[in-house]
Amino acid sequence: MPEVTKALKLLHDEVTKEGALDTKTKELILVAVAVALKCEYCLWNHVPMAVKLGASRQEILEATGAAILMAGGPGAAYGSVVVLKILDELKI
Repeated sequence: MPEVTKALKLLHDEVTKEGALDTKTKELILVAVAVALKCEYCLWNHVPMAVKLGASRQEILEATGAAILMAGGPGAAYGSVVVLKILDELKI
């Protein structure tokens, strides 16, 4: 699987590079999609990356809120538990 992982990393780097949207905004979108898809592993990657890029707790929670709007009740349950746990562990 190393080749698959390498290819995914290249795709990630290409998608998140600066463009019409800045990298922080793209990471916030990835946080929202991870909440909507209920991917905890993705959140453990993208929440810290968004913080590293300067995202505040409030920005991350607003991205989470947008995901909850689209994902409904399951997204609310998932987003409120996992995202808050990560933010608290990061002390953000």
